[in-house]
Amino acid sequence: MLVIVAPGQGAQTPGFLTPWLEDTNFARRFEWLSTVAGLDLVHYGTEADADAIRATEVAQPLLVATGLIAALELFPHPSDAFERIGAVAGHSVGEIGAAAGARVITAEQAMVLVRERGLAMARAAARTPTGMTAVLGGDRDEVLESLATHGLTPANDNGPGQVVAAGTLEQLAALKDAPPAKARLVPLSVAGAFHTHHMAPAVEHLGALARSVSTHDPRTRVISNRDGQVVHDGREVLRRMVGQIAHPVRWDLCLETMEDLGVTGILEMPPAGTLTGIAKRALKGVETFALKTPDQLDDARAFVDKHGESAGLEITPTWRVVVSPTKGTFHLDEAAAASAVLSAGTPIGDVASSRDRITITAAHGGQVVEWLVEDGDPVSPGQPLLRLHPEGVA
Repeated sequence: MLVIVAPGQGAQTPGFLTPWLEDTNFARRFEWLSTVAGLDLVHYGTEADADAIRATEVAQPLLVATGLIAALELFPHPSDAFERIGAVAGHSVGEIGAAAGARVITAEQAMVLVRERGLAMARAAARTPTGMTAVLGGDRDEVLESLATHGLTPANDNGPGQVVAAGTLEQLAALKDAPPAKARLVPLSVAGAFHTHHMAPAVEHLGALARSVSTHDPRTRVISNRDGQVVHDGREVLRRMVGQIAHPVRWDLCLETMEDLGVTGILEMPPAGTLTGIAKRALKGVETFALKTPDQLDDARAFVDKHGESAGLEITPTWRVVVSPTKGTFHLDEAAAASAVLSAGTPIGDVASSRDRITITAAHGGQVVEWLVEDGDPVSPGQPLLRLHPEGVA
């Protein structure tokens, strides 16, 4: 199974876009998304220095635009991609690109959202002097306990030995003076404490805009970095993207979900390297491909052909599916099992995993066409549970 991942802020480097823009089609498409974003992203991706592209309001649109256009280079016929992509995931702002790639939102909607996200996060960061520090190594429980002691948030949990602490500069200074045992601290060059309560004003702004955004259900599994769950309701994908601004990124749980799915290959969109590096340490035996330059495209397509398989979530006008968000045991709701028609939001059962028990609802409602699992069946992330016909329900 193939999973495609999109990196977050910090993956960009000066001039990384230069080789990509030598392709006329890439350049034209990129200029269009630059126009939508209202930024000269060509300049920022080729000529701007590290300080300029570090700015939140620049870095985020630059990353999303690059990933979206590179995806069209990788899959010249986008509809064919869903026969080979088992799941997508994005780290932090990468979730916007992943959502657009899964067809939850359009590329243009993605660029407006990421533009406003970057601007709002920059404004929120300017209110209070805050920052982020990577905590590398150390005992996980001791690291988390130390962060809690200093009032810091584990804003990024990227897997074994890599947690990013976020909070005020005073809190980070206190952590530096009393670091966790056997841990190395690396201050990050970011504008503020992303994925913490300090970003609440940005959530409010983006949430107001998101109410006018139309969505579609994903064409493949979307792994949410809020908790590693597979989300198959387009409105829920959008809601999570908004809330994620002030919520920690649980990339460790995303990696667990990929393992549960039986992933064999992970391809990272440009500017690649960060997420494949994490995957190499966390998912032993899984092949990775970091797509950095256009001269790798043929090899990337061969990688896709080797690992690709459909997620089985094709959407037609005649039916919808309800899927499991996680690995576990499915418990059928008796009332739902006895119903021929389900209203939107009706519980159909729950999935019990080693961590928790999650209620599953029929987000859209409809006539019951076919139950695809039975009570007590083990299920995997994104596995279809129920097929519904959208007509026949108010």
